[in-house]
Amino acid sequence: MTSILVTGGTGTLGRPTVTRLRTLDHQVRALSRKPGPDRVVGDLTTGDGLSAALDGADVVVHLATSSGRKDVEQTRNLLSAASGVRHLIVMSIAGIDRIPLPYYRYKLEAERLVAGSGVPYTVLRATQFHNLVDRILSTQRFLPAVLAPAVPLQPIAVEEVAVRLAELAEQEPLNGRAADIGGPERRSVVELARLWKQARSARRAVLPVRVPGKAFGAFAAGQATVDGPPYGKITFAEYLR
Repeated sequence: MTSILVTGGTGTLGRPTVTRLRTLDHQVRALSRKPGPDRVVGDLTTGDGLSAALDGADVVVHLATSSGRKDVEQTRNLLSAASGVRHLIVMSIAGIDRIPLPYYRYKLEAERLVAGSGVPYTVLRATQFHNLVDRILSTQRFLPAVLAPAVPLQPIAVEEVAVRLAELAEQEPLNGRAADIGGPERRSVVELARLWKQARSARRAVLPVRVPGKAFGAFAAGQATVDGPPYGKITFAEYLR
């Protein structure tokens, strides 16, 4: 039985990952700033409690994210406390080296910190989650139309990403990137928005939009999708159901 610490273990991806690892009979704890059952208290931003939280952990699955510059500092603090870890698995995003977004730039910098740390590691990049697409479309509920960028995406279910993370946790570190994973379909956001509109019984029109700039151009060129066969099997329509 392997002792595994999951950062971000109470989040969208963390919960199914913790569940999956436990079904495989691993000893799993979630890192959190707040105490709770099967949690250890630690703060990635300040570094407080991290050494104690990582004590005895064979594998760390790093899923926590701040959606900004703090990702870099949090990764640095984690690495400072992870000298005894046998395998550090880092969750990242497909296309971050090809799409010029500030958030992606910070994620890429965090990957580079891990690669240069000397800690045995594996990086897994995945495409956008189904629930992220759902949330972006849902936030437009007060607009007269659903704005849908004319770009292709390949969304994936968090449960399937959790399965892949659990597979990696039972393997030796790659000291590099695992193959990127994506969902079973490549669809434009316009198509995804129409599926969402039908499932949510929304009446507003879906309005395709184009946005100037290099980031939109990279998305439009399919840089947020992955090469090769899909890993996931759950489609966006199935997620919506």
